[in-house]
Amino acid sequence: MTTDPLKFAYWVPNVSGGLVVSTIEQRTSWDYDYNVTLAQTAERVGFEYALSQVRYLSSYGAAQQHESTSISLALLLATEKLKVIAAVHPGLWEPAVLAKFILTADHFSHGRAAVNVVSGWFKDEYTKLGLPWLEHDERYRRSAEFIQVLRKLWTEENVEFAGDFYRVNDFTLRPGPFPVEGREHPEIFQGGNSTAARFNGGAHADWYFSNGKDFDGFTEQYDEVTRIAAEHGRTVRFGLNAFTIIRDTEAEAREQLREIIAKADKPSVEGFRASVQQAGASTADRKGMWADSSFEDLVQYNDGFRTQLIGDAEQVARRIIAYKQRGVDLFLLGFLHFQEELEHFGTTVIPIVRELEAELERTGELRPATV
Repeated sequence: MTTDPLKFAYWVPNVSGGLVVSTIEQRTSWDYDYNVTLAQTAERVGFEYALSQVRYLSSYGAAQQHESTSISLALLLATEKLKVIAAVHPGLWEPAVLAKFILTADHFSHGRAAVNVVSGWFKDEYTKLGLPWLEHDERYRRSAEFIQVLRKLWTEENVEFAGDFYRVNDFTLRPGPFPVEGREHPEIFQGGNSTAARFNGGAHADWYFSNGKDFDGFTEQYDEVTRIAAEHGRTVRFGLNAFTIIRDTEAEAREQLREIIAKADKPSVEGFRASVQQAGASTADRKGMWADSSFEDLVQYNDGFRTQLIGDAEQVARRIIAYKQRGVDLFLLGFLHFQEELEHFGTTVIPIVRELEAELERTGELRPATV
């Protein structure tokens, strides 16, 4: 377990439809003004990171979307402390072009830009643009090279790289990263469930993002990625996805979850399911992203219900600490009604988490939960 304070991030709702594929009311918006207010609220109540989603085609309940790097820069310029992670697809970006964009955002924000390398699950986003659609493990091999090129361009001059997917010849980017104590370059996140994703996370990324998982599911990924990182002389930090429902009682929170699933947009969920589960099925060991996700899991399209941050504020805080004890460094959170629920999380749950962290640091154990 890390002794550093847990970090909290939220999914930027730059894609319409909210974070659940359901006809239930979601008081959220994908537009610019809403997202600026949300980002400012997030940094005020204790969130350190935000992650901008990447989606290019209207699909599966996401009829509209703002491009991830553009809105990330906009949110960086509208905030003072928040770090914004732009999700990007290799194959749609050349790594040197992205590296330059992120460095510009990094300077404009005084060192708060980051990137999440997404290997891609949506075949149509490539083929409808006339771009090649690679098989699963080849997509992750390309992502591995993509990350390596980013890091070299951000940390070296006269860069040389000769891979199967990318080549760089005597190339230097200036200026380099904005100087931040303890940080060599903009942070590189990467996620996934598959064996190939775990290898990339351990061998190349700074952070490994896990889809929503129960305790055992997260621990299994943590152990494997940590082992791979150690074999490469590295350490990696871990983020975990969760959809959070906090109500006055656990019964109320569970009823909210039941209603979300009962009102699921079934055609959109099934369409998403058919599209993404081929990714897991296409791997040799069938460990890919969403390979074992149920219909109910996919109503929150990153398996956020599985993490079970559902209940009253103290219940959720204690479950968060239990994940921290298993190796989670950061929680990536989604909400039904973003503005009010994110603010409520920051003002109720985060203070309890900080108290429990201090208690653990002081005594090595937690007091019993209040009844």
